[in-house]
Amino acid sequence: QKKKYLFLNYHIDLNDEKIREIKDQYNQYGKMIKNYVIDGSLFLSEQLANHKNILFEGAQGTMLDVDHGTYPYVTSSNPMAGCVCTGCGISPVYVEKVIGITKAYTTRVGEGPFPTELADSIGQEIRDIGHEYGATTGRPRRCGWFDAPVVNYANRINGIKEMVLTKLDVLGTFRKIKICREYRIHNQVYSFFPADSELVQYIQPVYEELDGWMEDISHITKYGDLPANTKRYIERLESLTNSKITLISVGPNRYQTIIR
Repeated sequence: QKKKYLFLNYHIDLNDEKIREIKDQYNQYGKMIKNYVIDGSLFLSEQLANHKNILFEGAQGTMLDVDHGTYPYVTSSNPMAGCVCTGCGISPVYVEKVIGITKAYTTRVGEGPFPTELADSIGQEIRDIGHEYGATTGRPRRCGWFDAPVVNYANRINGIKEMVLTKLDVLGTFRKIKICREYRIHNQVYSFFPADSELVQYIQPVYEELDGWMEDISHITKYGDLPANTKRYIERLESLTNSKITLISVGPNRYQTIIR
């Protein structure tokens, strides 16, 4: 006798022998992972009671959030600070600090709005120097200048006042570096990414230009040793995003991190 199951609109005929085979196979999987399965909420509660420090790391980025991102070009979940509580089963009162992570320029994987995208040789140079290709698929990432309105939006809805700036060394070959400080849409100025998706297609980035430092900074480990123009760039980003940059990455290795 055959039993019929419906999986995603595909009919699969399974007999009893095949069902037992699948059941036994997945029982073995269960035994393999049994020791790694716990009540996560209870475990975290116990650690908090013992005054342990807990670090939560978010995946992807705010603009890919299914509710607050650039829908429909989003993921299927909420990669925001607020999702720590629903995802891990802890109360919001235990989240003491939210730290944002942003590159020194802007990238995006796949489709979706990207106001500062550089579809030219500069964008390609950033992509090549920064190795902006998917680790698994090799798909090239879209690259552009730093987008302060996007970061402001992310900072606002995540409660970010402190940031980590990564890949600053990638910009070391450019004589001039641009920052998008605001958007202009129908003669109206926006300092953050608009919630109305109909307006996104009309975004005109408003740039300001800074002098580059034209120097390899990947060996520098102290903030005071950075070139003057590098520090001006960092401090301007802080001013535009109303946040403090406390960690700076100038390369992929652990020692290439500057702590301010």
